[in-house]
Amino acid sequence: MKRFNFLIVLTVVIGGTVLWDDFSRFLAPPPVKNPTPRVVRILPGMGLKEIAFHLHREGIVSAPYKFMALTWLKGRNNKIQWGDFELSPGLAPTELLTVLSSGKTILKRITIPEGFTLQQIAKRLSDENLIEENTFLASAGDAQFIESLGIDGKTLEGYLFPDTYVFHRGMNSRVIQERMVRRFKEIFSTLQEGGEWPGPGEVKKMVTLASIVEKESGDKSERPLIASVFYNRIRKGMPLQSDPTVIYGIKGFNGDLTKKDLRTPTPYNTYLKPGLPPGPIANPGREALRAVLAPVKSEYIYFVSKNDGSHYFSKNLKDHNRAVARYQPPVKEEYKSFLR
Repeated sequence: MKRFNFLIVLTVVIGGTVLWDDFSRFLAPPPVKNPTPRVVRILPGMGLKEIAFHLHREGIVSAPYKFMALTWLKGRNNKIQWGDFELSPGLAPTELLTVLSSGKTILKRITIPEGFTLQQIAKRLSDENLIEENTFLASAGDAQFIESLGIDGKTLEGYLFPDTYVFHRGMNSRVIQERMVRRFKEIFSTLQEGGEWPGPGEVKKMVTLASIVEKESGDKSERPLIASVFYNRIRKGMPLQSDPTVIYGIKGFNGDLTKKDLRTPTPYNTYLKPGLPPGPIANPGREALRAVLAPVKSEYIYFVSKNDGSHYFSKNLKDHNRAVARYQPPVKEEYKSFLR
């Protein structure tokens, strides 16, 4: 009996030694012909098996099932992050697992242009594999999160400041949004030039008008004059009659603004509704905000595109109609009825 027990123990020891030797060789860096680092993208929703075989196809791991076993052994089967990683084929599996579960993805410098909408920002960041588009939009529309940032609005539209940022791929959407809102507050505060910070409602009005100015500005140097036109119209009780606001209120806009669109009531149709729309229609940059916070004085109440990025400004409807006839294709009577 003792001899039998000894044989069992000896078999277990020898078998364990062989298995450990095999697993130890697996834990060592695999031999590679080309050790050049490469960018490997782990997509959201990938399971462990899919990740393991993806790494195998990329030449990062030689034995996907052993990598899966190591991941389970280390208790990191649900810890692997998504994003873009710079990985070397010669990286030891244990080190590889540490990198993948650390979230240390590649840093990405990205520029958000002035006038981008919330939807455009989400798409740009998603295209760069920085965030999941739907997650980003859901976060930007979360009432509790918006309130925590001190923003008055149903979304973060208007408060995601256009700038150049450095994010890492797979970064939390709310962290990105908090950084962009913080940048907006920094710029807005600077433009206040030491003045008292307005209440959320007043900030919302300024940002909304600035977003319209931004979208109307082909020639960026005209922002102050465009802002003055809208201020003059508001003071006179005239509708803003801004095409970009109408477009913003059209779901799935196809690029062709029609008289039917101008006649269709939406909260953003400033041909039909007086005053400002319910909220910003884009994310304005520094100069558009400056134009609204420190507007120039003028008597202009109309402007029309000269088709070169600039506008012709008029003080009355008669001069405006002449400018329209000069710079624009013939305007149908149905459209003229909207010009007041």
